[in-house]
Amino acid sequence: QVQLAESGGGSVQAGGSLELSCTASGRTFSDYGMGWFRQAPGREREFVAAISPYGRNTYFADSVKGRFTISRDNAENSVFLQMNSLKPEDTAVYFCYAKMLRTTYWGQGTQVTVSS
Repeated sequence: QVQLAESGGGSVQAGGSLELSCTASGRTFSDYGMGWFRQAPGREREFVAAISPYGRNTYFADSVKGRFTISRDNAENSVFLQMNSLKPEDTAVYFCYAKMLRTTYWGQGTQVTVSS
């Protein structure tokens, strides 16, 4: 059974940093693009960042460019999101995903709360 498990969420003051981790199990994900979405209360889920299967390419939402970085460790079946200079508007549940062609797997989400 495929599972993606996020960790690393929590509460932080504005300007602080957090690193989210997502570890996949049930199969190898080295051929999958992986990344992160987030969903704030009352808002739709939105794209945050993505990384290509072997880490050659990364993509970011404009709202997080220059503040967030994404990386992956295929040996550990994991993807990471380093979030710096956090803002209150970054408060959301963060979901990791793994996607290849028409197949997408999602994690359960981890809460990030940024206070001003």
